[in-house]
Amino acid sequence: MRDFQPCVYLLASQKDGTLYVGVSSDLIRRIWQHRNEVVAGFTERYGVHRLVWFELHTTMESAITREKQLKKWNRAWKIELIEKENPAWRDLWDEIAT
Repeated sequence: MRDFQPCVYLLASQKDGTLYVGVSSDLIRRIWQHRNEVVAGFTERYGVHRLVWFELHTTMESAITREKQLKKWNRAWKIELIEKENPAWRDLWDEIAT
């Protein structure tokens, strides 16, 4: 059984595309759900499946606080955050799923 780790993540439809901010205690499971369109909603409607950034937290409370903060950010700040660690907007799915 794997350990759960609270985290905040950003998904994109493509480089400079539609963005989605989310929070989860199980990043692998949650990104799998987005990628396979298991839950109807924003990411399914707009094809937002590429994991481009994530940040681990020690508690769900801090992860949720950070998610709320990022949701208030303007688009340029989110893009800067992504490009600071992932300038090519690579899909990080393969890195976390293995």
